[in-house]
Amino acid sequence: MDKVIIVGGGASGIVAALFSKRSNNEVIILERNSVCLKKLLLTGNGRCNFMNENYSIQNYHSQNIDIVDNIISSSNIDMVLNFFQDIGLVFKTKNGCYYPYSNQAKMIQKLLIDEATLRGVQIKCNSFVTDIAKKGDTFLVTCGDKILECQKLVIATGSFAYPKTGSDGMGYEFLKKFHHTIVDAVPALVPLISKKKYKVWDGVRCEAELKLFEDNIYKKSEFGEVQLTSYGLSGICTFNLSHDVSRGLYDGKREVIKINFVPFIKTLITPWMHNYCIKFPTRTLEKILEGFLNYKIIPIILKHAKLSKDLYYMDLTNEEKLRLCKALSSFPVEIESTKSFDMSQVCNGGVLLKEIDCHTMESLKVKDLFITGELLDMNGDCGGYNLTTCWISGILAGKCIGDYYDQSK
Repeated sequence: MDKVIIVGGGASGIVAALFSKRSNNEVIILERNSVCLKKLLLTGNGRCNFMNENYSIQNYHSQNIDIVDNIISSSNIDMVLNFFQDIGLVFKTKNGCYYPYSNQAKMIQKLLIDEATLRGVQIKCNSFVTDIAKKGDTFLVTCGDKILECQKLVIATGSFAYPKTGSDGMGYEFLKKFHHTIVDAVPALVPLISKKKYKVWDGVRCEAELKLFEDNIYKKSEFGEVQLTSYGLSGICTFNLSHDVSRGLYDGKREVIKINFVPFIKTLITPWMHNYCIKFPTRTLEKILEGFLNYKIIPIILKHAKLSKDLYYMDLTNEEKLRLCKALSSFPVEIESTKSFDMSQVCNGGVLLKEIDCHTMESLKVKDLFITGELLDMNGDCGGYNLTTCWISGILAGKCIGDYYDQSK
């Protein structure tokens, strides 16, 4: 009886195991935690937005973005949805995201573990793998005081992100031994720390547009709710920019985010402000801004524009009016660093996709070695994109292994 070992019982690992289990082969998941899919329970604030209707590669980041297009394909998306339907998951969509109808990540966890048990997959929790080697056609997996042998191996250990869920980057070290190229991992989907701190606006949530400039060159923008903190910026908009910010800082580039606090103004801001302010000639600048800004943001805007709160708009010079408008629509926040891996949802970096067969997730360097999930240099924005990578890569690896055993019986 041939043996398949899956190192890691997260999203990609467990579906790889499900599809690997064919004929009379033995499939074992080695999971270091006391339960599989621990990280899954945290997604979507416990509601688990497990995929997204918009699967454009514009929502992904990779050194080999052209290869991502082959992985995140319409046929592979359908494959994942069909799989979840087949195991009994009823789901719904909200704002483009797929959720279990129960709104409980726990239910997806339970369905997957129950399905693994039903198919005869062995799940060994509290199993910490410390070394992996290959001798001839056999992989040697050191787990505790035992060395397990297998003919096919899936490494699905996750990245450095959320180490409290068991991801410590050990998978990268295993793969370096097999001569894989690892793009250095940096935190992504993570809060950003600014050089200048604004304690006054701590805790404010506002709708805004964020524009990212790298070495003074515009790179991209995000629109939505922004969380202003005492250390910098957070929230989904910030997270979606953090992939580029984190990589840019790692490469020694200057990262500046300019905040448009008045995205509702669709025309030029200067004439809009003029027309708005002449309606209220007796209101000071502070009172004017209270009409559309959170009161905690106002003193910061005025200080940046070098204007007193007691001034009147019509008394300002043209230069002063321009400074005020610029502070409102293009407030600069230079980013010093990101929060650590402890607060990052994923990593930017990982195993180069060009060293992987994107149709099977098999290593192009080592036969019968498969690499899935967050270990790959392929990370997505908020909204279920990273779980999509895990489901697809895990299923592709599992199907390849399972088909092999079906054909060889």
